[in-house]
Amino acid sequence: MVQPEDSIFEDRDCSKAMLLIKDALEAVEGRWKLLILYSLCSGPKRFTEIAREVHGIRDKALAKELKNMQESKLIRRDVYDTFPPTVEYTITEHGASLRNVLYELLSWGRTHRKEILG
Repeated sequence: MVQPEDSIFEDRDCSKAMLLIKDALEAVEGRWKLLILYSLCSGPKRFTEIAREVHGIRDKALAKELKNMQESKLIRRDVYDTFPPTVEYTITEHGASLRNVLYELLSWGRTHRKEILG
């Protein structure tokens, strides 16, 4: 796990840190982006595979999120010259840099679930 810079937490004017946190949250905001990224951590997937793994997401929402994530350079969309065309989504190096965040959230979620459900 990456350790935060102590100076960020000790600085009385935390506006720079808040700006960085805001940028990070905007990149992964929403209900689905982190789940989509987690799905792609195991390798490239087609639209239907992602939809199957990310329970509850509708096709329209998935298409919108995938497009937004491409623009944020978190994922890559590859179109292959087949009939019909094959489209695969792959996590980029930039998106993969969130792996530790995803695993920490997974771990925290497990602990939180035990805390809440007893």
